[in-house]
Amino acid sequence: MALKNFAFNVLSKDKFARRGVIETHRGNINTPAFMPVGTQATIKACTIDDIKKTGSEIILSNTYHLMIRPGVERIQSAGGLHNFMNCNLPILTDSGGFQVMSLSKLNKIDKEKGAIFNSHVDGKKFFLSPEESIRIQLGLNSDIVMIMDECPKKSDDYSLIKKSMNLSIHWAERSKKAFGKNPHKALFGIIQGGLFNDLRNESLNKLIDIGFDGYAIGGLAVGESQKQMFTVLDNIKESLPKEKPHYLMGVGTPSDILGAVKRGIDMFDCVLPTRSGRTGLAFTWDGRINIKNNKYQKDNDPLDINCNNLSLNKYSKNYLNHLFNTNEILASMLLTLHNINFYQELMTAIRKNISEGTFDQFHDKYIDKL
Repeated sequence: MALKNFAFNVLSKDKFARRGVIETHRGNINTPAFMPVGTQATIKACTIDDIKKTGSEIILSNTYHLMIRPGVERIQSAGGLHNFMNCNLPILTDSGGFQVMSLSKLNKIDKEKGAIFNSHVDGKKFFLSPEESIRIQLGLNSDIVMIMDECPKKSDDYSLIKKSMNLSIHWAERSKKAFGKNPHKALFGIIQGGLFNDLRNESLNKLIDIGFDGYAIGGLAVGESQKQMFTVLDNIKESLPKEKPHYLMGVGTPSDILGAVKRGIDMFDCVLPTRSGRTGLAFTWDGRINIKNNKYQKDNDPLDINCNNLSLNKYSKNYLNHLFNTNEILASMLLTLHNINFYQELMTAIRKNISEGTFDQFHDKYIDKL
């Protein structure tokens, strides 16, 4: 049987907010969608079966980390990343550009060779060119592949950001060529340009000229304010191709997501729900809860009385407080799963309100609460 081609359809709109569906041969993804992050071919403290029970329809994994450990050849020998981690959901892999910037002990950028860097694990030298990044992602058998880009640190230096943006465009052209024809997979371009509106639009226009299956906004969630992030999105929201999915990389808090959906974003990923779950921070419809706080030692109510999914409301705040204060592994497992479930409940509610034309009211109700 021939594999189903990648496709995206917008089902309904409420101003710039969009309700849609991404079609892949591994299943459909309802948008706006949140992708739990499985950096090392696992979503920390959760099984894939539990992730699926939260309503998650796609996950993200990490090219940089997987090329270092265990290596693409080892994953290929297991039949690809889906078989390796026992996951039949679609998988998006990032290109590794952000991690080269943020994690490497030493890195050097060469226009033609790509990134030359030392592993954050053992100092071993690696070379990651646009062609190598695509080769690795195709070797992992990713369903959505990201171009290799340079993700600079937050900077007010216009010339530096422009130079980086132009390099990312050069690498985008090479990534597109290396990707070739894979109609059952997708290749997304990544818009760079820092906080400079003209550079963001220039980057977007050049990527549109190259032609991609989706368009991501990169180089955010690197220390800018939420207002600055929303300004970047406001600046390009009318120019983003309407027939393609829009992906805001590495974002974010529930209020970040609400504000970005209002500005036309369809896809999100972030380590926040899992990382917060491991440190005792829970997301609820009434706001955030630090379960380590002593006031919960006598609170026998669940984190969220309205959450019936996965029987998560069986566990009281009192009990969860005890688990965290005694460093029990179950604490991280339960709170991580709770947070991912909350994020998926949020996305379901967002989609429902877009379909019903009530997204603005929903946004205004929760934007300052979550």
